[in-house]
Amino acid sequence: MSSDIYRILSRHWGYDSFRPCQEEIIRSVLDGRDTIGLLPTGGGKSLTFQVPALLLPGLTLVVTPLISLMKDQVDNLADRGVRAACLHTGMTRHEMDVVCERCRLGNVKLLYVAPERLGSESFLAYMRQWKLSFVVVDEAHCISQWGYDFRPAYLKINVVREYFPDIPLLALTASATPEVVADIADKLCMRTPATFSLSFTRSNISYLVRYTEQKEELLMRVLRNTAGSAIVYVRSRRRTRELADFIFRSGISAAYYHAGLSHEDKIESQDRWRAGEVRVIVATNAFGMGIDKADVRTVIHFDLPPTLEEYYQEAGRAGRDGLPSVAVLMASRADKGLLSRRLSDAFPPKDFILKVYDTACVFLDVAVGGGLKETFEMNVGLMCDRFGLPPVPARSALAILSRSGYIEYVDEVASRSRVFMTVRRDELYAMRLDPGDEEVLNGLMRNYGGLFADYVNIDEVRLARRIGRTPNEVYQALLSLSRQHVLIYIPKSRTPYVYFPASRMESRHLVIPRSVYEERREAFAARLEAMKRYVFDSSSCRVRVMLEYFGEKSTQDCGTCDVCRDRRRRTPFDRKAFSRILDTILEAAGSSTVAIEQLLQYAPAHRVEAIEYLRELSCSGRIIIDGTGIHCP
Repeated sequence: MSSDIYRILSRHWGYDSFRPCQEEIIRSVLDGRDTIGLLPTGGGKSLTFQVPALLLPGLTLVVTPLISLMKDQVDNLADRGVRAACLHTGMTRHEMDVVCERCRLGNVKLLYVAPERLGSESFLAYMRQWKLSFVVVDEAHCISQWGYDFRPAYLKINVVREYFPDIPLLALTASATPEVVADIADKLCMRTPATFSLSFTRSNISYLVRYTEQKEELLMRVLRNTAGSAIVYVRSRRRTRELADFIFRSGISAAYYHAGLSHEDKIESQDRWRAGEVRVIVATNAFGMGIDKADVRTVIHFDLPPTLEEYYQEAGRAGRDGLPSVAVLMASRADKGLLSRRLSDAFPPKDFILKVYDTACVFLDVAVGGGLKETFEMNVGLMCDRFGLPPVPARSALAILSRSGYIEYVDEVASRSRVFMTVRRDELYAMRLDPGDEEVLNGLMRNYGGLFADYVNIDEVRLARRIGRTPNEVYQALLSLSRQHVLIYIPKSRTPYVYFPASRMESRHLVIPRSVYEERREAFAARLEAMKRYVFDSSSCRVRVMLEYFGEKSTQDCGTCDVCRDRRRRTPFDRKAFSRILDTILEAAGSSTVAIEQLLQYAPAHRVEAIEYLRELSCSGRIIIDGTGIHCP
């Protein structure tokens, strides 16, 4: 089995070794154990289930909340010769049936689904016919009431365990407190899970907090004083474009990215940045998941994220190649108040939540007693404009109503254009088609493979460019071919929706559970306070504050954050004092070796200077440094 996992790794990914913890997690899964993996951003979570999926005989089910990520991973796996598929709400019933039938026939090795899918009776009926090898729960913190991104639909994962009690379950997340880890194991009914975790320390990243009332000026100063690719995170879509334009006008190439862009625009911005055609990408937190760009030197937070979990994941996209990198967080006097207001925005008063429920039902024309198991397209912005509701608290109210079980609200389900051929290839020769339709059809078949076997994502603009037609001509031709039943054409769309699992009730009968409102509000308030402490309290090393939040005890300062740097400037490194400590320890050790970390704890604010001094002593022959530590010559 050892040689098999390395063979798979080399064949499909071209690597000859695993990153820390990856192999241990893979072996645990292959041994049939329930497993929890805590791997920091950039730690390579995907390989921990993709490799065993290719070794085990049946299908691997991957539950993930990120529709954009699941589609990207399916495309990436296809490029590596791995049969993968996904199911999400942007697909038609026929598309889903095709994928489920492929799973039944054993033609899929990995199936990615959103957690909401596990509440569908038709999906569960299909699933019972499959041969499942194991289940993966990605972003597993979402199953915990105490996680920062709780998703009630994740609680439905237990139904898989009911149908397949003997298969192992792998839960993965990049950031979780000890309480969240325990809750993950409990909610997933894991049987004495093996837990593997890497330290949350990213020693190659310098974490800096900079206080300023002129963020644009500081942003350009940071970008001009650093090299390499950079990500700038903001909290609003409008600001991504504005800030990217400002950076570009200031002489540095930049692009922008947010969830509201079309798939083609996202891909273009992402690809240009990945290829180094633009140096900076300005993005909301929609950007970064699954983006495997190792040489990001700088991550800048122009706006404050609300939690340390989010900040750790986003800042951790710097320096995945292990080389020195910097994470800069900008804070102004107003930001502390903004963090506090996020609590009231995320948890508006209960009477406002009930008002939003009534307003949404009126907007969707759902009468009391109606709506049962119906799905409605939902334009929240239009509803807020029409009824004078503040948009941010209104979206939060819809999320709270979802957690309470009265509705299911899914925002921004984007899907690409897709085509599926409904006639056999030999039947095409006997058909008389309009010359324009035939030209588009021929171009489609020349540029896209697999059209007769499954739905294939297409790009009308690129296809039009390749065959010398306009995008509208391609669009009209595909509609025409669809009407003639030559193919099924599903144009791209972006449609938020509301689903009613129960009939509409009078709002006075709605009960918002304490576990959904009061307890989660208290947990969110605690996370906001932890973020405030990290940003606005400069008395402790930033890394130690972060590590302690995640339950990892640290006995020493990082030496590279802004707090440690400032402390080092105020108290210079005393070489003579450190030398006396060194002599005392070496004398006590006699012929034994002394660990370098044992010495560095005596210079917590001056680790860099202490290491350099030890190198000088080694070069002069006073001490010997080898793989085991330090000893006398």
